[in-house]
Amino acid sequence: MPARNASSFDLQPAPPFRLNLTVWALRRRPENLFDRWDGKTYRRVLLVDDVPFEIAVTQPEKNLRVTVTGTELTDKVKAVVSAALERLLGIRIDLQKFYRLSKKDEWLKPLADQFQGVKPPRLLTPFEALVNAIACQQLTLTMGIRLLNRLTEAYGVALTTENGIVHAFPRPQDLFTADIEDLRQMSFSYQKARYLTNISRLIVDGELNLDEIAKLNDEEAVARLCELKGVGRWTAEYVLLRGLGRTHIFPADDVGARNNLQKWLILPGKLTYANTREALSRWDGFGGLIYFHLLMKSLAEKGLVQSC
Repeated sequence: MPARNASSFDLQPAPPFRLNLTVWALRRRPENLFDRWDGKTYRRVLLVDDVPFEIAVTQPEKNLRVTVTGTELTDKVKAVVSAALERLLGIRIDLQKFYRLSKKDEWLKPLADQFQGVKPPRLLTPFEALVNAIACQQLTLTMGIRLLNRLTEAYGVALTTENGIVHAFPRPQDLFTADIEDLRQMSFSYQKARYLTNISRLIVDGELNLDEIAKLNDEEAVARLCELKGVGRWTAEYVLLRGLGRTHIFPADDVGARNNLQKWLILPGKLTYANTREALSRWDGFGGLIYFHLLMKSLAEKGLVQSC
């Protein structure tokens, strides 16, 4: 039963759309505590004017039912929630070109058919994408997600719900004064702790505007991001895909993604950045979509996702 102060509205995603698949493409691991999924409902804490509230999203049929708890469902709140879900769940993205291509491609067709309805998600902000990437550098994805959980619980704005205390993902203003030693206690390396607080401070001080970087072309955006301490090519391309929604980008330095690609295409030898891009050249413009579909394939093989 919804809480007494809960209000709901519906959103119509571009078909085909499957909430369960898209949420898994977003959250990646069952350990994720800030993008929560119980098998039926996706939940996350959002903020409007620094006030936290929770959204709960279900898909009873074709449309999505969005329930807002913890604040009044004003026009402003509804607009913020709708915009957030357009990013997080890719609900407005039309994948018909990808599906038309897959119908006549012997490699893509089984993959697209198996996970039809998954949309390419974006993290809520480019900053969140940067934090995700830095946390996961040189670690397993599972360990990276655990670090992000600790960061969120320590610095994210808290909200008390019927099911306990939950947190919004931390913003730059939440992290720029974080104590390095506190971050070290969470198992962040000293360097990662410095990277996170430095990038947060640059944003708060107005020296870094990620929205301006979003206006640059791929090469310029990667170059600008790589000027930041702690950001290399993999992190920059990750931000382009998961933060800026550039679904033609396949982060070719991503070891897990390379392994997924190599297994899918049954490629001999070890993949490098160059030959990963070469292997994807026949699907130019769709690299990020392949990245997400291969992620889903990996999750399905782990028994976490039920495909079509």
